[in-house]
Amino acid sequence: MGDEDLPHRLNKASLKNQDLGYFSLTVGEFLSQYGWYWLAVTVLAYVLVQHLNKRRSSQREHNASQQTQQDAALIARNQGAMEAARRKMQEELDAKAAVFKEKQKQEEEEKRRQKVDMWDSMQQGKSYRGTAKLSQTTEEASSSTAVLKSKTGKKPLRSPDYNPLSGQGGGSCSWRPGRRGPSSGG
Repeated sequence: MGDEDLPHRLNKASLKNQDLGYFSLTVGEFLSQYGWYWLAVTVLAYVLVQHLNKRRSSQREHNASQQTQQDAALIARNQGAMEAARRKMQEELDAKAAVFKEKQKQEEEEKRRQKVDMWDSMQQGKSYRGTAKLSQTTEEASSSTAVLKSKTGKKPLRSPDYNPLSGQGGGSCSWRPGRRGPSSGG
């Protein structure tokens, strides 16, 4: 490791510098000969890229406007269908309301007729209670199915003679309070 190794190290270092110097000279020579051409090619490439970007963005806008028009037509169709469905439902509701009103008018007419009959029977000296009971039985017969269905599932929770204060009628549960007074322990 002495002096013999030193020129070899210097030679490697100078070779590295010579390579970079050679490279910089080559690039400098190339730019001096073809620099204007490279500048023109770079400017043309830049202009071409800008033109393509504008064209691509205009195509996107065109596609977006077509998509918007298609969406608008789809929305208009959907709104028309919804409006038709609403109209149909409203017509059905109006028909049901008309049937209900007619039924209400018939019931009111029946009640009015019964009251007139009752009044006539009173004027003739007949008892109106018999006719009233008869009309009530016809009303009960018409609504008996709904009443019976609702009452069949319900049973009374307590017997009718149940009184919690008397201590009677509670069934098998009978609770009595414990004795008061001192405990008889000893």
